[in-house]
Amino acid sequence: MATLARQQPHWQPPPPPSPDDNVELPPLAIWNSLTRSKTPFIPLDWKNRRVTWYVCGPTVYDDAHLGHARNYVSTDIIRRIMKDYFKFHVTFVMNITDVDDKIIVRGRQQHLLEEFNDTARRKGTATVEETCLAALKAYISKNLPLLPSETAPEEVSKQVEEHYDLVINGKSLDGGVPGDKEAKIKMHIKTALAASEAMTSLKTDPIPSKDFNDRVQDILLPYLDSLYGSTINANDHSIFTKLTKKFEDRFMEDVRALNCVDPDVVTRVTEYGQQIVDFVGKVEKNGFAYRTSDGSVYFDIEAFEAANNNYARLEPWNRNDKDLQADGEGALTKKSSEKRSDADFALWKSSKPGEPSWPSPWGNGRPGWHIECSAMASDKLGCQIDIHSGGVDLAFPHHDNELAQSEAYWCDKGQQTQHQWVNYFMHMGHLSIQGSKMSKSLKNFTTIREALGRGDWTPRGLRIVFLLGGWREGIEITDDLVKEGSSWEDKVNNFFIKMSDMLDKQPSHRRVDPQQADSQQEDPQTAVWQPLQKARTDVFDALCDSFNTPSAMRAISELVSDYNSADKAALTIDQLLATGRWVTSITNMFGLNGRASISDPSIGWSGIDVPQYAKPYLTSISQLRDSLRQQARSSSNKLESEQLKLLASQPASSQATEDVAEAAPYQKLLSTFCTDVSALGPSPTLSQDILQLCDRIRDVHLWDLGIYLEDRADGAPSLIRPVTKELRAAKANEKAQQEAREQAKRLALAERGKAEKAKEEKGRVSHLEMFKTGEWSAWDEDGVPVKDKEGVEVTKSRGKKLRKEWERQRKVHEAWREANGLGVP
Repeated sequence: MATLARQQPHWQPPPPPSPDDNVELPPLAIWNSLTRSKTPFIPLDWKNRRVTWYVCGPTVYDDAHLGHARNYVSTDIIRRIMKDYFKFHVTFVMNITDVDDKIIVRGRQQHLLEEFNDTARRKGTATVEETCLAALKAYISKNLPLLPSETAPEEVSKQVEEHYDLVINGKSLDGGVPGDKEAKIKMHIKTALAASEAMTSLKTDPIPSKDFNDRVQDILLPYLDSLYGSTINANDHSIFTKLTKKFEDRFMEDVRALNCVDPDVVTRVTEYGQQIVDFVGKVEKNGFAYRTSDGSVYFDIEAFEAANNNYARLEPWNRNDKDLQADGEGALTKKSSEKRSDADFALWKSSKPGEPSWPSPWGNGRPGWHIECSAMASDKLGCQIDIHSGGVDLAFPHHDNELAQSEAYWCDKGQQTQHQWVNYFMHMGHLSIQGSKMSKSLKNFTTIREALGRGDWTPRGLRIVFLLGGWREGIEITDDLVKEGSSWEDKVNNFFIKMSDMLDKQPSHRRVDPQQADSQQEDPQTAVWQPLQKARTDVFDALCDSFNTPSAMRAISELVSDYNSADKAALTIDQLLATGRWVTSITNMFGLNGRASISDPSIGWSGIDVPQYAKPYLTSISQLRDSLRQQARSSSNKLESEQLKLLASQPASSQATEDVAEAAPYQKLLSTFCTDVSALGPSPTLSQDILQLCDRIRDVHLWDLGIYLEDRADGAPSLIRPVTKELRAAKANEKAQQEAREQAKRLALAERGKAEKAKEEKGRVSHLEMFKTGEWSAWDEDGVPVKDKEGVEVTKSRGKKLRKEWERQRKVHEAWREANGLGVP
């Protein structure tokens, strides 16, 4: 049973509107980290449906990875639901952390590395080798302590296998289940091996290359910083801002590529120096902070709690976790003997040599990590915020410290009621790889731009996976999850393609006012209307249930299944429009269709249609191909060459399109197709030749242009659609299966050949001569042994066995002779 100190304190729900206020809010409940339960969502300004929301943004010292994508895409999905579905007016503020210990260290390291490379170019390889050897020794001593500290580069691999074999083989150091500790050891092993291999290569290639520099960088950077970090001119803030500006720009490019909507307000620590000083000053004035002799200021947890406040609202059970406390204070923070409690955290840090600083009443220094969010969020959103969010790893100490210092700022000592700075705290779950969270510190990440650039993921595909996984649960990328996401996308994609095809037959209805489409009064007994009505209800219930997107995604999938199985002939255009428009509006609202809004009147999403300039040519190719296939398969029609020429002349003469350069390949293919059809002459295999030509157009020429013709039953025209990732995968799988079948045939044929050859060789041996070997010394008149090589007579039982072998060989040999026309001897 949890002790009182480990229980979350009371949470005060915001006051709801009364019935007399005539304000109707959605029955939305949010999983609130402050209560660890679902609580009804009541915004502070419910009258105007205004919601204030602050989200912890990135610390910009490296490229964002898929773990960051998990956080910011999930946040974007919820923000879109709040704004577009529940119609709240959301003010969304995100900070950029452009000053903290990691940034200072990385900025210094990059600066020192540039200086080192300049020195190396002047002094030569010997300097590089000497420094790298010292750096490797320091890295091994700190991070791989089981290895001898004097391990030479060429011995690192052997020593690693000897001392860390359990970790290498997927176990923990004590032989149990591995965790983050083992993931970090693997990272250090990988770093040490890469550096040692690069250093060994210097013996054969003494000129360091870019590849060499990349492979030794991770051991060299901390070593150079340990030697020279305190000597740089930290007053030159460009050493740090050059790094942060670069990665802030790249972060914004990455999240925009993932179709995340820009924040309404972006704040940066470097732009809030004076406001942060003032904020710390007021916390100190209120009696909840104290300064130390070095010019630092610490939050006084004991004084805060003595004044009827609660520390560690989110995770009180972690308040004494020293590892988390140390992580929250940063790598550059040295333990101070003047701290009143080990748990007290820095609001303002005195700057040491090599660290940037800003003026303050306590001396030159810089903000603590947690204070920045309190100051910036309070400046933009005031004394109370509806929603605060971030990654689950920030809950303690970062968010708990934020809450404490903000409530210390906004309240006065001695007041009887606590100040509740945040009403709803939302934490996004981790993205895991092989059981460990994806993180920069573990270096087990793939950057967003790498994943998108290589084609591992598309913005839509990644967002679908996060929608299927939910926002607060951890997600582990597995093959099953990837297949589930691809299957959902392919299903909805096919729905939109076929819906688009049906609506193309009704061009006047291709675009429709969404409100009009949603208000259509279909017959409630029809096949589509009831599933649509159910889907609308299910999605509403799911999103009211703490943004339960997995359930919402299932409701959409079920609706598509119901639509696919419905009798299309019985559907009205209004039913088609209502169904297509609603599915489109929800996928748009989830951010699955680029920048399209929920009110966009189009039906479908990007990627379901072929280029407009190609349509006339593709339509003609498809129509000609359909006609040819119908004629070739008809038993009542006898194909004539003149008839083929007539069919081939119609598409070419009916073309009328703008002279678009991009259309040239399609125009050329149509022309070639017509020419090939016209060239077909009288032949007993004419029908077969036509079908082969039609297959080649579909499977090769159009496929190479990114177009797929989907043949349909019952004489329906072929469906013209783009080639999708799923179609490519299906074709690759089909090709692999065909190759496997052909390989199996080849192997079977080879085995038969070997068997026949062995049979041939066996048949050549005469039964009369088969035992005439050194193993025997006497035989009877048939050539069956009667004595072994020592002259000992063969036993009766052994003789029976030898006689049976002789009989079998006689039959084999006689059959061989007969087959070869030699007769029986």
